[in-house]
Amino acid sequence: MEDSPQRAVQGLGSFPWYVGGTQVLGLACVVITGVWMGSYHGGYAWDGSGQEFNVHPLCMVLGLVFLYGDAILVYRVFRNESKRNVKILHAVLHLLALIISIVGIVAVFDFHNHNKIPNMYSLHSWCGMLTFVLFCVQWLMGLGFFLFPGTLMALRSWYLPLHVFFGLAMLAMSLATCLLGISEKLFFSIQHTYSQFVPEGILGNMLGLVLVAFGILVGYVVTREDFRRPPHPEEEALSVHFKTLTEEGGSPNSP
Repeated sequence: MEDSPQRAVQGLGSFPWYVGGTQVLGLACVVITGVWMGSYHGGYAWDGSGQEFNVHPLCMVLGLVFLYGDAILVYRVFRNESKRNVKILHAVLHLLALIISIVGIVAVFDFHNHNKIPNMYSLHSWCGMLTFVLFCVQWLMGLGFFLFPGTLMALRSWYLPLHVFFGLAMLAMSLATCLLGISEKLFFSIQHTYSQFVPEGILGNMLGLVLVAFGILVGYVVTREDFRRPPHPEEEALSVHFKTLTEEGGSPNSP
């Protein structure tokens, strides 16, 4: 029993390395995507051409993978900050991810419409749209349950495990959708030379591996017990105050 706090402290010694690893991998995902679309597919534009399509993968990796992963990590990284401030940062990062992903979705629909290509026919597009819709629902539910003061504590306690589970599940869905998109793009672009280990194919495959590594490392940091945010005195005081009010028949909405 006495060794548990010591083990937790020792475990925290490796915490910055794990967090740093997530940032290196996340940035690598964005950079590799940018290089792939920039070097092999002509760069970026907003004119209905293939260069507008290139905006789509870059925005989706930046928004629904890197920024989304960072939004999940903030409760582990900012362990000693006010919980309300961390909640706000969590919501803001999700909002940035939402805005950037909307730009990416508009880009691909605009490209398809401009070039008379059907929309929403592939498994990649179905998984991507499902992930995006669930992401929006998750963000709105999080705002309603955790940032607005009128929500009952009992409802927050009921919803919190669902919020955490679906947060990680949707990161996994985002990564799976990216892997489908990478395979789809490679087959469309280099179908006849892919099996010859051409540089573009290797780069796309490497991007897929880095995406998987990012997701695994984020999941590990978030689920490892040693890295959990410790309870803070003022938060425990509020919890005790709430329990006292409910036991005495007071209003659970009181501050």
